Formats: sequence, C-alpha cells, structure tokens
Amino acid sequence: MAKTEKRSSLLKKYFLILTFTIFICFTILGFSLMALILSYWNEQKSVQLMENAETVAQTATEWITASNDIFSNVDEKYFMLCDTLKIVSKAIDSDIFICDADGDVIVCKDLALSKKEYLSDSDSCPIHGSIQIPQKFLINCANSGSHIESTNLNGIYEKAHLVACKPIIQNGTPVAYVMAVEASTQSVTPVMAHLFKLFLYSALLSLCIAFIFVYIFTYRLVNPLREMSKATRAFSDGDFTYRVTVSGNDEMSDLAHAFNSMADALGKLETSRRSFVANVSHELKTPMTTIGGFIDGILDGTIPPEKESYYLDIVSKEVRRLSRLVMAMLNMSKIEAGELKLKPTTFDLSKRIFDVFLSFERNIAAKNIDIQGLDKMNSVFVEADEDMIHQVVYNLVDNAVKFTPNDGVISVSAITDNEKVIVRIKNTGEGIESEELGRVFERFYKVDKSRSFDVKGAGLGLYIIKSIIELHSGQITVKSEVGKYTEFVFWLPVKYGDMF
Repeated sequence: MAKTEKRSSLLKKYFLILTFTIFICFTILGFSLMALILSYWNEQKSVQLMENAETVAQTATEWITASNDIFSNVDEKYFMLCDTLKIVSKAIDSDIFICDADGDVIVCKDLALSKKEYLSDSDSCPIHGSIQIPQKFLINCANSGSHIESTNLNGIYEKAHLVACKPIIQNGTPVAYVMAVEASTQSVTPVMAHLFKLFLYSALLSLCIAFIFVYIFTYRLVNPLREMSKATRAFSDGDFTYRVTVSGNDEMSDLAHAFNSMADALGKLETSRRSFVANVSHELKTPMTTIGGFIDGILDGTIPPEKESYYLDIVSKEVRRLSRLVMAMLNMSKIEAGELKLKPTTFDLSKRIFDVFLSFERNIAAKNIDIQGLDKMNSVFVEADEDMIHQVVYNLVDNAVKFTPNDGVISVSAITDNEKVIVRIKNTGEGIESEELGRVFERFYKVDKSRSFDVKGAGLGLYIIKSIIELHSGQITVKSEVGKYTEFVFWLPVKYGDMF
C-alpha cells in the first residue's frame, strides 16, 4: 500500500508566507538603517576632519607668514603648534599632523610636549617619522584646494582610514599639508552595535506583535475555506444541511454567502432529484404494470375477445404516456447540454392553438369545460420552431384541462403588436399557492400533491416550456389566485432573432 503524502495546511502555508515576508522586510529595513547611519556617520566625520584640518592650516599659515619659515627652526611657536595638534586630535579623536611637499611629517602631536623634551630627544617622531604621504594624494589635494577620501595611503595603514588634507599656501604655492586622519576604522563600531541592539530588540517586539495579528488574521481569513471544505465533504456524503458561518462584509463573506446559496440550491436539487426518481419510478411502474397485466390477460384468455379492443385502447394510451415521459427526459437532457436546436418557420399560431384544443375534445367534453376565446381569435403569424411551440401549447392546455374542475372554464387568447405575440391560457380551479408560484418552472417540481388530483407527470413539463420559450428569446409568467384561477402568459418575437 502506497504511503499517503502528508497534506500541508493552507493556514500554515499562508501564515509562514506572511511571517517570512515580514521578516524579510524587517531585515531589509535593518540593513538600510545601518547603512544610512554609517553613511551619515562618515559624512559627519568627513566634515569634522576637514573643518579641523582647515583651522590648523589657517593657523599654520599665519605663523609661517609671521616667521617666514616652514618650521625649520625650533621655537616656541613650533611647540605651540605641536600642542595645538595634540589638543585638536584628542578633541575629535583623530590624528592630525603636517607634512612637507615631499610627504615627510614635519609637525605632529607626538613630537614634543615642550622645548626641553624636544631638544633632548632626536628630531624624528617615532610614530610619524616613518610615514611618507604618497605624492599622488598630495597632488590631488593641491589641485583641488582640499581633498578627503577613504584610503590606507599606499600601505601606511593596514586598513582604509578616512583622510582629509588641506594645503598650507605660501606665495601661492603649497609648502606643506595638514593631514587629519580618522583614528580608527572601528570608532563607529560601538555606536553601530548599540544602535543595532536597540533596533534588534524593537524589531523582535514588533515581530512578535505582528506574528500574533498575522496568525489571527490568517485564521479568520482561512477559516471560511476550512468550513467550505468540511461542507463539501458533507455534501459528498449526501448531507446538504451544513452551512458556512458568515461574518464581516468583504469578499470572503460574499464567497460564504454564495457558497450557502449554492448549498441551498444543491439541497433543493437533491430533494427534487429524489422526488423525480420516485415520480419517474411510479410513472414507469404504473403504466408498465397496466400494459403487462392487460396484455397477459389477452394472451391467456382472461379478457374476453369482445373486451380486447377496450383494453388495447388503454394499453395504447399508457404507451403514449410512457413515450411523452421519455421524450420529456430527452428534451431536458438536450436543453441542459445545449443541444436543442431551433428550426424556425413562419406559421399561424392561432391555428396551432385551435388544433391543440381539438385534440383534447374528448377530455373537455367529459368534464363539461367551457372553452372561451377560440371563436374570437384571429390569425397570428410568428416565426419560430413549430414543433417546439406546439409542445409548449400542448403542455399548457394539458395542464389547464387537468386542473379545471367539472363545469369549469378555460379562456384563451392570442394577440400581436407587430413586434411580439402574446398568448394567454387561463383556467378556473383551485389555483396555486403564492409560495409555490416561483417554483413551478423548476425541474422536477410538482405542485402540492394534496391538491393535485389526476396529476400524471414527473415535474418536467413547465421546466421544458420555460426553456423553449427562452430559446426563442421570449418569456413566460404565471399568475394565480387560490380557489379561483391560474393563468399562464407567454410571448414570442414575431420574427425569430428580433429580441436577441
């Protein structure tokens, strides 16, 4: 036996998809926020470095102009400049120094704290003495008047640092350069880590709240579908009583309403189908039993020869009844399959109505029914399928004769307004209850059997009539008043296709 594959829940799928989407959005938002903060940090750091480099360059230019040298002599101004560089470097957490046009560092914060300390030591800073600024960087600074970029200065630093440069100008020529270097590429790390931690905690709290709401929303969204699935399983087992709970006023509630309406229709259809099966079984069994009994009686001699014609006439009627039932079922099948094709011709509808009433002459006489309107009808021509319209008129007259009591009245009329033909067939009798009027054209439906004496059929006649009329682009309606009358009215376009 093959192993049954585990079915995935729609609720689980939808929840995971929404959850994953929200998580991805938060991740993108987090990275975007970090990138924005880092960009802002670098921008502010660049501005800070350049401003301090310009300040130092301006101070150095004033001193050079006053002493007319490039720090070649050790004096108080020289050491004051070193101390200035130390103070500024500490204030902005950066390394600021001055190099000459060849790229050698000539002034820095680490050279001397006082004249005495400097004179007792060598004339080279152990930290900056080995630094040689690349000429390309200095040329870019000289050409543009200032320059800043992220670089390791051709291997001076292990990692890229943010370096700002401002030239010191004497007689229109750069004689030295103030360099402001970010102290460490890791200086932003603690701030970024703190911000990331703050964002992470906020994101986790937001995600938890979002997940709760997403689950509730997903459950409410998917639950009607789960109920519909449960209902369809009940329908497959023949139980049409299950209904989906409707809540809200959105597309899903509309779907639930439509599903319940479909369930109502299916329930009615199932009831009609069962009634139809029972009716057809009865309708087939009764005439077949009658036919079989009378034929057996004739064959075995139970029925005397002088009575054979009488019973054979009954057999003939029952055979025609069976034929009508089978034809009705075939027509219904063709209508539902869309295979019922019209063959329109022009004919006199009044004459066809008259011929149908003649065929019921015996039944009409037996019940002493008064037929009114036939003598006043004029010729009314219509373009339609003659055989189908004959079936419509025949079924309506048949119903009228069946439901008209003894000494009752049937009135008929056929008039035209040059665009359509209107036919009315009205009979006195018990009538039809108002709640049943809307269902008389449903297939398999039969009016309350407690009042339906002499009724033979499976409830297909009026359904087929309505379908034929609508195929001709016409319409049929019914009016009734209980205890008084029932009237069927249908109209057809004079020319086939005019109303399409």
